Amino acid sequence: MATATHTTESNHNLSGDWTISGVVGQLDLLSSSLNTMESVGKKHVHIDCGKIHAIDMSGMQLLNVWLQCCRWRGVEPTLVNVPESVSHIMLRTGLPLPLL
Repeated sequence: MATATHTTESNHNLSGDWTISGVVGQLDLLSSSLNTMESVGKKHVHIDCGKIHAIDMSGMQLLNVWLQCCRWRGVEPTLVNVPESVSHIMLRTGLPLPLL
């Protein structure tokens, strides 16, 4: 499945493979999305996780670090449409991810 992520003024959509084999493909996309978020100047963004089809601890760690980077740039992220697989790992690990 193709990896795609994109940012609009107040939404960011994540999709694809967020496992150890897929996170490398997410890095460039997430980096450019941080620049887009910062240039738009919004203080809050919804992160739509509905199209993430696979995730493991590597993906959760990347997501957590990326959310921290959003905050360092002055953007408060909130996760929406979180698949059960993501919520399950969040509960098991205790990672403090911001849900709506």
